[in-house]
Amino acid sequence: MNKRVCSFPILFALLALLIGTCAVVFPASAQAAPTSTGSITVSGTVARSYDACQIFSANVVDGDSDAKIATDLAWASDAVRDAALPVLHSAGMPKSQTTAQEAAEWLNTDSHLTSALSAQLARSLQSSGAVPVALNAGTAAELPCGYWLIVADDEAISQNEAGTAPIMALVGGSAVTVKPKAATPKVSKHVLEDSAAAWQKAADATVADDLYWRLSATVPAGLTAYDTYTVRFVDTMSAGLDPSKVAASMRVYVAAGADGGFDAVQTGKDGRAGTEPAKGWTDITAQCRVSADGKTFTVHTGDLIAALGGADAFTAGARVVAVYNAPLNSACNHGIAKGNPNEVYLRYPRSPFADQSGDAGFTRTPSDDACAYTWDLALTKRGSDGDKPLAGAVLSITDDRGRTLAADGTWNAEGKATVTTGEDGRVTVSGVDSGKLEVRELKAPKGYTAFEGTRSVTVKAEGLDVDQVAAAKPKLTITAESPLRADSADGSMGSLEASLINTPTGTPPSITTGGFMPSTGDMAMYAAAAAAVAGAALIVVALLVKRGGGSHKE
Repeated sequence: MNKRVCSFPILFALLALLIGTCAVVFPASAQAAPTSTGSITVSGTVARSYDACQIFSANVVDGDSDAKIATDLAWASDAVRDAALPVLHSAGMPKSQTTAQEAAEWLNTDSHLTSALSAQLARSLQSSGAVPVALNAGTAAELPCGYWLIVADDEAISQNEAGTAPIMALVGGSAVTVKPKAATPKVSKHVLEDSAAAWQKAADATVADDLYWRLSATVPAGLTAYDTYTVRFVDTMSAGLDPSKVAASMRVYVAAGADGGFDAVQTGKDGRAGTEPAKGWTDITAQCRVSADGKTFTVHTGDLIAALGGADAFTAGARVVAVYNAPLNSACNHGIAKGNPNEVYLRYPRSPFADQSGDAGFTRTPSDDACAYTWDLALTKRGSDGDKPLAGAVLSITDDRGRTLAADGTWNAEGKATVTTGEDGRVTVSGVDSGKLEVRELKAPKGYTAFEGTRSVTVKAEGLDVDQVAAAKPKLTITAESPLRADSADGSMGSLEASLINTPTGTPPSITTGGFMPSTGDMAMYAAAAAAVAGAALIVVALLVKRGGGSHKE
């Protein structure tokens, strides 16, 4: 029998990349006696088990320099031959070539065995009558000598794992170990903070105002074995968020490359996100679908490979962004203690061989979240004669969007609404964003004098721009212009207290009730101001005494 000796460096290209083996070479001497089986171990954490299908049987021995020598190649079975030949002929192998030796030599020529072709071979073998051998990760197995195509078992791919392109391994001679490496997609979530026009892990907002959320996915580079690739954002909102605007406002964008940012659209300090894609981004909303189930909704993308213009562009990876509007509702949590979280995870194909038409072909990433906060401000009208609450003051309270507070707690866009203090002297601004509120007194309580002009009270929330929501420890503060007075700020409950001081009619203005004295809720500031006035008076007296030279004459 005439033995043919073959060398297949291309068959080993992917395997060499993963495990560092040398290409097959054939020195004519020092060949060991061939064996009928060889040992192979699949290591790593990509999956728990694998399917191995033999393509060619062969006699395999170890050669020099850790190379392996394969002779007497034959198709592993008729079923394998019938499944493989149409794929190889379609890829360019001459139809006259049908033997295992000819197929192996063609695969070895001009780098024909790409990861895409190996995936096509695996798909064809899976649909044929070829019976695979199950391999458990980390456990050595004895297989008949020859070339084997190894594919991760889709059912054994769990959360944050992914199947790889098939691995071609030559089994025989010394034991073989392969270590598949798979990069998995990643997902993140951010919310638009209007004061900074920035996407952050946390933001604060006024109840019912537009509030934009961004879902971002990174698909890693090198996924060359896929014919199609779709992802699904699965988003779960807390009870404090309104889902009614999600579907109508949803926009989805894609950009080539796994590196780079996620600024797919422009953002403005009006608290809104634009819809026109930024340079390098493509709007694929028309190819996407949103399905909802209560507070949970799923954004199904179309085929990202097609959206990017083909496999060549997709090889560099991709970034996917979904932007939608979900305002805080009347049932939202106020303050830092609970906040209003919004969580997302990404479902992605288990492997190049997974059926992407249903749910079974997908696995998922860990979850990521963002959070929205809101605050309550109580403004109490008080008299300077004893700090008692005063009813009947008519106020105009304007936010930084030019809206005025109405008696029912809503904001009037025309700026014509007013509020009146009750028997407790209070007016409550519930579910408000941080920022500046302008207060005018249109009518003072009977027996008291209204202040003139406009005074501001400012709510400031610091520490919202963090890497993770869990690390957020926002600090809430309040300042005010006299005759407004900042009294307290409880960030945990989101409760802010301020007072508006009126003097009885006929009372001369004083430093504590007039002008534009800033107030922070710290009485030390008032003590410092009083000390400053007293000090100024002493200086004046000293100058007068010095000018008189000790004489009592004017």
